[in-house]
Amino acid sequence: MTIREDIEQLERETLSPRAALSAETRGREHPIDTCSIRTDFQRDRDRIIHCKSFRRLKHKTQVFLAPEGDHYRTRLTHTMEVAQISRTVARALRLNEDLTEAIALGHDLGHTPFGHIGESALSRFLPGEFRHNEQSLRVVEVLEYEGAGLNLCWEVRDGILHHSGEGFPATLEGQIVRTTDRIAYINHDIDDALRADILKPDDLPAGPIRALGKNPGQRIDALTHDMVDSSLDSPEIRMSEQVSALMNELRDFLFDMVYIGSIAKTEEDKAVRVLESLAQHYMDNPHDLPGEFQPSPGEDLAVKVCDYVAGMTDRYALMKYEQLFLPRSWMVE
Repeated sequence: MTIREDIEQLERETLSPRAALSAETRGREHPIDTCSIRTDFQRDRDRIIHCKSFRRLKHKTQVFLAPEGDHYRTRLTHTMEVAQISRTVARALRLNEDLTEAIALGHDLGHTPFGHIGESALSRFLPGEFRHNEQSLRVVEVLEYEGAGLNLCWEVRDGILHHSGEGFPATLEGQIVRTTDRIAYINHDIDDALRADILKPDDLPAGPIRALGKNPGQRIDALTHDMVDSSLDSPEIRMSEQVSALMNELRDFLFDMVYIGSIAKTEEDKAVRVLESLAQHYMDNPHDLPGEFQPSPGEDLAVKVCDYVAGMTDRYALMKYEQLFLPRSWMVE
């Protein structure tokens, strides 16, 4: 037996009957030779970590645009926190940790610059809404590797697509990520808002703080324990009604006090203007698109433009905006 086959056998012997087994994946769109030391889900995790879209997450906004400080979350650090919580839950429930990690690492690959406002900015160029979960799937299926895609397993792609929005992940591993994504961002966004002095500790809603804990670590621990305990004998990943209500209260509080109308959002109109201006420029001047984003006959130009702009980091979008729309100083050699 190869090392991979040993791992696959170990999964059969030790994982829950509810777990997705790597040896029983529904496969890839394009079959490939098996690896002698890694399972298919391990290979997918590695493919995501080594792709360009994953590296660009380090310069994409989570909530705070261009924060002046080294400790604010970016889209990459958010992704790593989701992966960590997800692995903990998967291991506790004896589910497939490799599949869970792959989904978590890939779930935000399609996110726009400047956070969720980028989705709104690009939606005006499409007949429907721009949704980052759908774009994340497009990244791994179409855009990465110069148009070849990452050729991931069906279970990973399903989890990436359904980590938010309509629909529900087909695997329990995907359901884990759908919930831990919310656990992660609620707690680290509170932490960042406190660090930015947008919130004071006394501003936080008393009920959830008293029940779940005063600091992010305590709250994440409490939410994770509840998630594990509530899912042990459940056909789906869930939280108890009481704890789920407390978490939603924190989320509603963030929308009221941080996500909408706070001082942290005062630059958002400018960020929207940057992305809309860039997208409109490439709609009017498609020859300016890089070669890999030039539409082929029959391809929708707007989709290719959104592919390009959505893949930009915050600082690259600002650089392109300056290059295209701001006058340059006269320099004499």
